[in-house]
Amino acid sequence: MGKRSVIPFGPQHPVLPEPIHLDLVVEDEKIVEAIPSIGFVHRGLEGLVTKKDFNQMTYIVERTCGICSFGHGMGYVETIEDIMKVEVPDRAKYLRTIWFEMSRIHSHLLWLGLMADAFGFENLFYQAWRIREKVLDMIEMTTGGRVIFSVNKVGGVIKDITPEMQAKILDDLKEVEAETKRIATTFLNDYSVKSRLCGVGILTKQQMIDLGCTGPFARASGLNNDIRLRGYEAYKDLDLEPCISTDGDCYARCDVRIQEIFQSIDLIRQACAKIPAGDIAVPVKGNPNGEAFVRLEQPRGEAVYYVKANGTPHIDRFRLRTPTFANLMGLCEMLKNTELADVGILAVTIDPCISCTER
Repeated sequence: MGKRSVIPFGPQHPVLPEPIHLDLVVEDEKIVEAIPSIGFVHRGLEGLVTKKDFNQMTYIVERTCGICSFGHGMGYVETIEDIMKVEVPDRAKYLRTIWFEMSRIHSHLLWLGLMADAFGFENLFYQAWRIREKVLDMIEMTTGGRVIFSVNKVGGVIKDITPEMQAKILDDLKEVEAETKRIATTFLNDYSVKSRLCGVGILTKQQMIDLGCTGPFARASGLNNDIRLRGYEAYKDLDLEPCISTDGDCYARCDVRIQEIFQSIDLIRQACAKIPAGDIAVPVKGNPNGEAFVRLEQPRGEAVYYVKANGTPHIDRFRLRTPTFANLMGLCEMLKNTELADVGILAVTIDPCISCTER
């Protein structure tokens, strides 16, 4: 046994978009154990239920995280709608699905850029984020926002997507698809990229199950856990086949997320082709009284939303379990027996969203 040392990684580090601290126990250049420490950006979002009514909380919950903001807002209003037995119009369900998949595309493109930055391919980083700007332009055109959408409300949505906007979206998606294929060739086939990703940070399917991991991180190890298959919103009407790999390494996680970008493009096209006419919201009267759980497939994996209401405008409890919280144990496990030089890449491959985790 070599001499052991403890090396701090984070909370401030060039590869980390958000603060997380890891105490790395190392023998020479090998990591023996990783001990996480979070809590640097805790904001008390779940305590704001005492100050904001259940409608205002829609916009608070959306600010849990910038990148997955739309899904957080949607998950919250779905719990309220479940409690109040509100039947959302079909058109609103399709609109939510279209925006949710736009959110997934821009999240995955952001992740691809961060991954390229982690292994030092700066030009690839710029190209991924340049493509992402086109998706943000679509979001801005349809919602008025680029990161925080603020279009969900209890009973439906507050904005519609016109036929002209749909045509523009479909046209722009062709460009996004073509340009993503070009950078995907580099991510998946370039020798220098593969040398940093292949065979690094391997976790098996059984390890993913035992550790409770979720999302593309788990699907890269062969675990079929896509919550969209439950058929919420418009997903029940769309053809959806989960993107899965069985290699369980950093390369597989990259491959799965690239597949999901193209899958999301296809889902938006399907939704635009099938979207029904009609109202985008129904009037909601009264206050929620009861409790409900909702599960959604966020870009990073399964998120669970819980609301307990008491019949007044202010709910008793709002609770959110995020996918990064579930995947942190997977990160600590795959860091064992890896090289110190690979820590940055391994941390990025779970697509950590620390602000989601620290509400």
